[in-house]
Amino acid sequence: MTRAPDLTLYLVTDPELCAERGVVATAVAAVRGGATCVQLRNKSAPEAALRREAAALLVALRPLGAPLLVNDRIEVAAAVGADGAHLGQEDGDPAAARRLLGDAAVLGLSVQTEDHARAVDPGAVDYVGTGAVFATATKPGRTAPIGVEGAARLKRLSRLPAVAIGGIDAGSAGGLVAAGLDGVAVVSAICGASDPEVAARTIRAAIDQARVARAALPPTLRDETP
Repeated sequence: MTRAPDLTLYLVTDPELCAERGVVATAVAAVRGGATCVQLRNKSAPEAALRREAAALLVALRPLGAPLLVNDRIEVAAAVGADGAHLGQEDGDPAAARRLLGDAAVLGLSVQTEDHARAVDPGAVDYVGTGAVFATATKPGRTAPIGVEGAARLKRLSRLPAVAIGGIDAGSAGGLVAAGLDGVAVVSAICGASDPEVAARTIRAAIDQARVARAALPPTLRDETP
């Protein structure tokens, strides 16, 4: 049984893009605009500082009903009582992370290739992040973009709920949901926006519209993927 959260609009924070407003204020604004899940990502923060930031986010997000996941730093997620964590392919063993986090926590895993997707252990992992879908400034040159079709294929191969990530904005979010993704993860289009709440609301509207259109299709067409 999956423990995956609502992946509809999944905010991934960026310390540089959020610097002016602050990570907590950005996340709260995004959730008010329709974000359904928040991932705290700060690869370089010292553990003590990341714990403080995660704890502050928990206090802010709990009344809004949005779960908090911590990127990579499993010990921080466990220490502050976050709702779960998210691992990249080089961030450690998902089975070991599951043992540390416990059965109730959410655990996500990034997948960039078909081999990654096929190797996912559904006993440890609850959802996958597929991408980068498009070129992105937050991880330049890390992997070649896989496109909408590639993201949909990785979801099918993993057999788990999937959120697409990488260069996604209001113009591309709907197409990914129409292709069968459970949601989209957004960094720059929200964290770098002048008004994160408005940005999140615009992206969420595109997602909701695509879901309504997809639900109206006959099942045989709805299940087709690019």
